[in-house]
Amino acid sequence: MNSSRKTSLLTLTEREGKMYNTGMENKKKRIYVDTTVVYGAPRKEFSQDSKRFWQAARNGEFVIIASDVLDKELKRAPAHIRAGFDALPESLIERVESTDESNALATQYIAEGVVDKANLDDCKHIALATLANADALVSWNFGHIVYRRAGYNDVNEKLGYPRIRIQSPNQSEVNHESM
Repeated sequence: MNSSRKTSLLTLTEREGKMYNTGMENKKKRIYVDTTVVYGAPRKEFSQDSKRFWQAARNGEFVIIASDVLDKELKRAPAHIRAGFDALPESLIERVESTDESNALATQYIAEGVVDKANLDDCKHIALATLANADALVSWNFGHIVYRRAGYNDVNEKLGYPRIRIQSPNQSEVNHESM
């Protein structure tokens, strides 16, 4: 994790053996971002929607949920890719960390055939967003995340977890002014 960022604690409660975020004090939407949303910002085909998404984040229209998985992946990114994300004020970011439960849920997505084991980090993003009770997970990864949302949600429901809204930044409520 980026040492300049402090980990914030989530308000969690034990409900039916599962951990859920109950921190409803902040009414802003909470949006989990995976690495592709950061990497996609400078790419021509994603730039317009990415710019709107990140501008809305900088304006404080919602809270970004970032994880230790995102931080690990961004450590390998060039500085110009990380720059926009690193410039976000810490007050606009909620931090979540991998746990035994999130790792087990990620592994279960693979066991259930949603994706193969080469996509474990993608599954970790979904699991962390699910356990954080995010309002949505936003990704430019259509092949392993966005187009497979039904599979992830089938596993979540089977195991008693909530469904997670999974979409690309151009599908997000942020870019449709209803957030």
